[in-house]
Amino acid sequence: METIFNHRSIRQYKDKPIDNSVLNKILEAGTRASTTGNMQVYSIVVTKDEALKNQLWEAHFKQDMVKQAPVVLTFCADFNRFTKWCELRKANPGYDNFLSFFTAAIDALLAAQNVALEAEHHGLGVCYLGTTTYMAGKIIDILHLPQLVVPVTTLVVGYPDENPPLTDRLPLEAVVHNETYNENVPEKINDWFSPKEAMTYYRSFVKENGKETLAQVFTDVRYTAKDNRFFSQAFLKVIEKQGFGNNEE
Repeated sequence: METIFNHRSIRQYKDKPIDNSVLNKILEAGTRASTTGNMQVYSIVVTKDEALKNQLWEAHFKQDMVKQAPVVLTFCADFNRFTKWCELRKANPGYDNFLSFFTAAIDALLAAQNVALEAEHHGLGVCYLGTTTYMAGKIIDILHLPQLVVPVTTLVVGYPDENPPLTDRLPLEAVVHNETYNENVPEKINDWFSPKEAMTYYRSFVKENGKETLAQVFTDVRYTAKDNRFFSQAFLKVIEKQGFGNNEE
């Protein structure tokens, strides 16, 4: 039985469908996640159709696991359903603002993690796609998402066709702060990151990218300031376009 301590991202999948009873159990686990005010302001779009998966493949920077995996799950911040319920019940909703989007995004991510854990419990593999927020506008068009619905993450789910090693993690001391936040002093930073930097995989990573340090690979190649600002502007425009832009008092 898989546990959270064995979690790994799977990018190669067998050509084997997921039984509907298993998939439904996984999705039901998502609905048992914690949720703000028990509002469940999220939705999960289940995509199996090959034509739609091909479109999502394009949107997700042509990552082949999108086409390989039998199921693609898009998790959306969704205040559309709750807002309509309020209106039908003679209540005046005020969920067209950034805080409401953020609340719904948290709900969606909590549901996604529940789904991931339950999927692994059933022997399935998963991989999160960070490209969801980069290409939110295109995904909205592909999945016909209405107002007050924004995709925030995607999981590809299927039977693994690989068994990659566990990825490294920073020590607990680096991420856990007791009572109040502890300053990240240079000595500690060096202690926490040096083991990662010394790994053969990352040393090769640095060399292949022609950089001096691993940090430079992140800042200059993988997640550049230019790209971060570009996709930030694009995502903020999507959030506003989808109806979460009413932030005036």
